[in-house]
Amino acid sequence: MSVGIRHDDLRRRNRAMVISAVRRAGQPSRTEIAATTGLSHSTISAISSDLIGEGVLTEGKPSEAGALKRGRPQVGLTLNPEAAAVMTVVLSLNFLSVAVIDYAGQVISEEQRRLDTLTMSREALIGECVAIVRRRIDDPDIDVRSVARIALAIQGITDTEARAMLWSPITPRTDIAFADIFEAEFGIPATMENDCNMMAVALRWRDPERYRDDFIAILLSHGIGMGLVLKGQLFTGTHSSGGEFGHMIHRPGGALCRCGRRGCVEAYAGNYAIWRSARQLGEDTEPVDVSDADMRALAASAREKDGPERQAYRKAGEALGYGLGSLFALIDPAPVAMVGVSAAAFDLIEPALREAIAQTAGGQHSKSISFDTEPNELPLIREGCAMRALTFVDQEIFAPGVQARGGAAGKNVA
Repeated sequence: MSVGIRHDDLRRRNRAMVISAVRRAGQPSRTEIAATTGLSHSTISAISSDLIGEGVLTEGKPSEAGALKRGRPQVGLTLNPEAAAVMTVVLSLNFLSVAVIDYAGQVISEEQRRLDTLTMSREALIGECVAIVRRRIDDPDIDVRSVARIALAIQGITDTEARAMLWSPITPRTDIAFADIFEAEFGIPATMENDCNMMAVALRWRDPERYRDDFIAILLSHGIGMGLVLKGQLFTGTHSSGGEFGHMIHRPGGALCRCGRRGCVEAYAGNYAIWRSARQLGEDTEPVDVSDADMRALAASAREKDGPERQAYRKAGEALGYGLGSLFALIDPAPVAMVGVSAAAFDLIEPALREAIAQTAGGQHSKSISFDTEPNELPLIREGCAMRALTFVDQEIFAPGVQARGGAAGKNVA
């Protein structure tokens, strides 16, 4: 009996390795998969034959480069887009987005809506999220049976079991079990994710050389958030989603934060905080929603002359720098990706940020700390959700050979 269990585990692991190699490389040959995984050519041939028969993989066309070489051209393997699909839902301040993504990772359907998340009732907020998913599922062009997972991302704190939103600055409503609600409504497995964690997941898929073992994704937008990867693992804390960088205290009793506390990093570096400071409104002024267009105009003004606008970005850089320096004192310096509309103004933020980092214990090697910028967070959050969901499908549905929810693979898997 134990021998059979070990064989099943080995089969599942090997299938998962092959699928993962194809997902990462796009269209690798069997020889390339063997080099990547360390599996024998005979094992790769057997597994790929099974996965093609099940509709999980397909054979691509030989590349032009391969056709010019002597001998038989290498035929690449690709993911079958019709094998399955996943759905991503992104809920942020006054904004709701949904996308259906095929098994190869391409968006095949999407919808976006503006909401007033700060004033909506609990029932209305849940209703909007359910309704936008329902409209995609009711789309006649989508095979509902192929949708294998729903991943919802939100700014704020989620539980470690990825079932519920515990708290979010975008709404006064708390403890909403979105994953359970979606599963009950649609009968599709669902998960609830922190948006900045999903940015980190996407970055690792996009650039695995830079974002591999230890790195940080910082959201510079309406709020300040962080996705943290340590030793190759996403940090999610013990009870919550972890990484609430924006609500670390920068100055005790300082500026009013959107969370209701005072002195948070976000109260100096969030869009509303930069706007409040630039307009000299005072630190007790209630946070307001500032449009991306207004933030871009503010940054342009700050570049033109040294006035309150430029000073506001200096304050933001100082708060971010001290926070990152304190973090680096614990984990050592790591690559940082700045994401969001204010990342486009990183030239205004960086000097004060580096100066602040250099004054901390974690800034001993501040000149070696590197930053990348990405001004639009939505594609990263969506991509992270998609990869999280697709990886689940890879490992938990197709690797063990369990019959999928409809689709091409579902029709053929025994």
